[in-house]
Amino acid sequence: MKIYKAKDYKDMSRKAANIISAQVIMKPNCVLGLATGSTPIGTYDQLVEWYNKGDLDFSEVTTVNLDEYKGLPRTNDQSYYYFMHQHLFDRVNINPEQTNVPNGMEPDAEKECGRYEELIRSVGGVDLQLLGLGHNGHIGFNEPGAAFEKETHCVDLTESTIEANKRFFESADDVPKQAYTMGIKTIMQAKKILIVVNGEGKADIVERAFFGPVTPEVPASILQMHNDVTLVGDEAALSKVMELHAEELDYKIKL
Repeated sequence: MKIYKAKDYKDMSRKAANIISAQVIMKPNCVLGLATGSTPIGTYDQLVEWYNKGDLDFSEVTTVNLDEYKGLPRTNDQSYYYFMHQHLFDRVNINPEQTNVPNGMEPDAEKECGRYEELIRSVGGVDLQLLGLGHNGHIGFNEPGAAFEKETHCVDLTESTIEANKRFFESADDVPKQAYTMGIKTIMQAKKILIVVNGEGKADIVERAFFGPVTPEVPASILQMHNDVTLVGDEAALSKVMELHAEELDYKIKL
């Protein structure tokens, strides 16, 4: 694992966008696995800025998103389909037919999960997967549990995740209780993985996920087993890692 220490959120976003843009430039027809949430917004903004300057071309890129709420229509401003169009797809020259988000309105979970897995296989797998990190260690909507979920599946969201999402909805009753998400096996099959984290609130889980035992109780810990992972975090998110693992980091941290 390579760790890049950023000064702040803006620096973290720029460093992460640099890695994604290098992938697009090196392989114009690459497959990008994308994430939602507040953390990657700055990264998407930076990619859009470089696109507007003529430095990036997304015309051949294919994207597959990690997850989507079950039962939420694409027109809902809290759907991840809506989020991706708002923050990236509608702002660059990507072909809408080459962007893929699980269909949250498909009631048949087995059918939708099978379709999405087959879609990922059909595009040749993911070249670079962008991930955020939940406060409980979840990646995508792979929540803490007794075992690592393998492929795309329908998940019952934990109370802590529902609680964290309440601020985005008018009432607690409106918060979706299930989601479709890529599984751990699907994520681990990506050729490269890029994780973005910021803020002091993530310091504990960063240390547990990347310097603690590999356990399904901390789903992100499985990333320790991947052979090409880059973590980009600001000083606050990396503060506990820096405090407890300074000697270990000498050979892997990059400023």
